[in-house]
Amino acid sequence: MTSNKLQRKKPLNGFCEKIVLSAIAALTVASLSANAGEVKLYQNADGQVFTTPAADRTDLDMSALSGSKKIITIVNEKSPDFLLGKETHINMKMTAQDNSDMWLKAGVRIQGSFESTSTTDNATNDTTTLMDAYLRRVRFEVAAGFGKHASFTMDVRNDKANKGLDNAENGFNVGDAYLKVKKPFGTSLVNFKFYRAKIDVSRTETIKSARVVAYDRPLVADQAAQYISLNRRGTNAQMYGNWNKKIQYQIATGAATSPSKVKDANGSKGSTGELSDQSFFVGGKIKLSPFDGWEELQNTETYMGQGKHFTLGAAYWTVPTMKGTNTNGQAYNLAPTLINVEASMHYKGLMVQAEYFKFGDVVKDWASTTAVETGTSTGWYATSEYVFTDFHFIAPFVRYESWDRFDGQAGYGVTSALAGVNWYLRGNTTKVGLVAQKDTYEINTGNEDVTKFRVTSQWFF
Repeated sequence: MTSNKLQRKKPLNGFCEKIVLSAIAALTVASLSANAGEVKLYQNADGQVFTTPAADRTDLDMSALSGSKKIITIVNEKSPDFLLGKETHINMKMTAQDNSDMWLKAGVRIQGSFESTSTTDNATNDTTTLMDAYLRRVRFEVAAGFGKHASFTMDVRNDKANKGLDNAENGFNVGDAYLKVKKPFGTSLVNFKFYRAKIDVSRTETIKSARVVAYDRPLVADQAAQYISLNRRGTNAQMYGNWNKKIQYQIATGAATSPSKVKDANGSKGSTGELSDQSFFVGGKIKLSPFDGWEELQNTETYMGQGKHFTLGAAYWTVPTMKGTNTNGQAYNLAPTLINVEASMHYKGLMVQAEYFKFGDVVKDWASTTAVETGTSTGWYATSEYVFTDFHFIAPFVRYESWDRFDGQAGYGVTSALAGVNWYLRGNTTKVGLVAQKDTYEINTGNEDVTKFRVTSQWFF
């Protein structure tokens, strides 16, 4: 091409004009791309197309000329500008050209930890230290939209790969795998999820791990995650919705947890004895945002210093029947219950949230050689973060929790104090952090102090 101007002899109108301009632009790009890399086209007021900029020329918008819309998206255009750019959405979305209600999302998430753990036995005062590097979470995620109302979401994961002295690779397993039916009656008050979807036993456990402040959630919340339904997502059916984001709710029923996953008051997991009789779990949660303008628009712990919200919530979950015997032949007849209360708020850079848990029919010792004793357990945690939006989105945070594994008896307490700092290089898409944590276990829960120092990182796309 010897000229930088692509001249039209006669002006064209409407659709024909767009077709001609698109064809000209496409041919220009094809002819120049081999030597010039990325080529931009420009247009003047008369509709003439050029390959070089000038004062009277504007960028030629190819998508506008062709009448097409974006069919592949990843960047969150509402995101603040971070050091490495705008945050991306979780997973890339590809929309079908012939039906915009049908789409495919795909992506990856990885969290890495370099960690030093020192454990002091309070009975002997001996201390051991383990240096470890592992992948806290490794996930491949996919979702598909089948139309205006239905979509399917799932992931496969290999969390805690290489964690511990044996450097176990573990294996991939299914995490989420649910069918969502959104607004089938044209209202946000009624939606459905079926199969492996989270039940809201805890705010911090329900929030995606990509959006939590600290990758390892509170100990008491992790107990709640297993207490009612396996990994809080045993196959279930749930209905949920909201009214103007002022009131949000969820009710659900489905596969209950296994005793082999529920820790007793000593901190040991259940027996592999015989489980002879078990019902579905059942329950629900309700959350309120009582103040106008303070509604919770997204379930997250990381707000990047934007906006504000205030919510209060309460949940009740139960497994009405769980009968069996432990490995020593002792019978148990349980009806586990969980009460959860949450409060959360953020105002620009400041975030504060807290939760309270009460567990019913807690087993004191799964390995008991006499009658299986049960009781209650209570715990709480509070966490806070402050994001310095004017200082590269560096965000210090703290968390404290207290948990009595068996109420009314001494020696079953656990406390944990944590402090750290996150640096949001590209929001949650790319972030790094430093964390220091000290856990104290009383005599009946391990009788030890555990101190951890951790360097963390996260990437998702």
